Amino acid sequence: MAKLIYSAITSLDGYVADRDGRFDWSIPDDEVHAAVNDVMRPIGTHLYGRRIYEVMVAWETLDTTDEPAVIKDFADIWRRADKVVYSTTLQAVSSRRTRIERHFDGGEVAQLKIRADSDLVIGGPTLAGHALELELVDELHLFVSPVLAGGGIRALPEDLGASLSQISERGFGNGVVHAHFAVTG
Repeated sequence: MAKLIYSAITSLDGYVADRDGRFDWSIPDDEVHAAVNDVMRPIGTHLYGRRIYEVMVAWETLDTTDEPAVIKDFADIWRRADKVVYSTTLQAVSSRRTRIERHFDGGEVAQLKIRADSDLVIGGPTLAGHALELELVDELHLFVSPVLAGGGIRALPEDLGASLSQISERGFGNGVVHAHFAVTG
């Protein structure tokens, strides 16, 4: 059975975007980006809400000709994966290997995990929050940035309780820490 993984770049105080919706402080340098690529490389399917899909879809057409190797690598990784976008408002997708589902159904996601040949990643804190509440998420990859956002969009639901077991941690030269956990209960 495939694992469902939630991966996010977050501030030290637990936000993926600040009060103004900005997340420029989370843009990874090459070292961190290479680690994110390694997390994403084995992923076969990305599960997205509309907002995160609208951010990520830029990877579909990004001209990587003059970009660093880590950017080219991520674009290739992203383009090879299947994508499912959960949205009641999105009318059409603008990337290959992508389909729209109108509602997030925990039972269907559980079946997707059973049928999948490779792991799945869930993107966006709202959608990931639903999956965490339904106990569908198997692992967390949190890239914690050395910044305090002071409020905004939380990376994890405020009232969620879960037991975690640390798998690994890694520090980077820019102060980011990658914390990798298994969800154990």
